[in-house]
Amino acid sequence: MRRAGVSHCRMAVPANAFLYLTEQGDVGVQGEPLVTGFEVAPQFDRTALITALRADQAGGTTFPEFVRGCWNAGIIWYDVDTTARTCTYHGANGESYTEDYPPVTLP
Repeated sequence: MRRAGVSHCRMAVPANAFLYLTEQGDVGVQGEPLVTGFEVAPQFDRTALITALRADQAGGTTFPEFVRGCWNAGIIWYDVDTTARTCTYHGANGESYTEDYPPVTLP
């Protein structure tokens, strides 16, 4: 994403909507919403989030399953900073968890 000019990616988890912030202009992408109507937001659960992250990183889930795992772990939105190589996951009450990602060399 960084090489394509994306500086940040913001995901609204219950809406399953992305906003890519790029040098050429910002782009929104709407997926199938996880929530329609009213639904109580799950409580932030760091352990459940890390479990969902590790399963996804190991290739054990599809992206929709990962997003559902984030929601079930109480994640309301997350921000990917491609320059800092971080992704910060946010709960409804100000909780957060940040993962650092090492550089990857592509062939």
